Amino acid sequence: MTEGPYLYDEGPAPLHTGTPRRRNGLILAGLAATVLVAVGMVAALFVVRGSPAEQAEEAVGVFLSALDHGDAETAHGLLCQAVRGETPPGEVPAEYDGAAPGEVVGSTEAEVGDGAAYDVEVRWDDGATSSIRVINESGARLCGISPAG
Repeated sequence: MTEGPYLYDEGPAPLHTGTPRRRNGLILAGLAATVLVAVGMVAALFVVRGSPAEQAEEAVGVFLSALDHGDAETAHGLLCQAVRGETPPGEVPAEYDGAAPGEVVGSTEAEVGDGAAYDVEVRWDDGATSSIRVINESGARLCGISPAG
C-alpha cells in the first residue's frame, strides 16, 4: 500500500448522517387503500352481476324464454348436472315445460345441505304456478320443479 496525499485530509464522510425516519403513516395508508379497493371490488360484483336472488330469477327467465322459442339446447344447458345426466342432450324434462310461456314472479331463499338455493316462483300462461329450485353450479342452474303452494 502506498502512503501518499489523500484528496480529503479528514477521511471519508459517513453516508448517513441523520437519524432514521419511520414511514408508518405511509405503510398504513397503503394498507387502507388496499382494503378500500377490495371492498369496492366486492360491491362492484353486486352492481354488475346482481344479487344471487337476481341471478336465479334471471336464469329462470332465460330458461323460460328458451322454452318459449323452442330452444331446447339452451334450456338443457341451464339445468343442473343431476337433471342433465338424466335427460338426453338438447332435451328438457316434461315437468319443466309447463303451459308456456311462463313468467317469473318472485323468489325466496332456501337452505340446502351444502349451501343456499333459491326457489323461483313461475306463473304459467294457464294461471298455474310452479316453484323452480335454482342452485349454484358454476353459475345459476335449475335443479327441480314443484307446484307452488
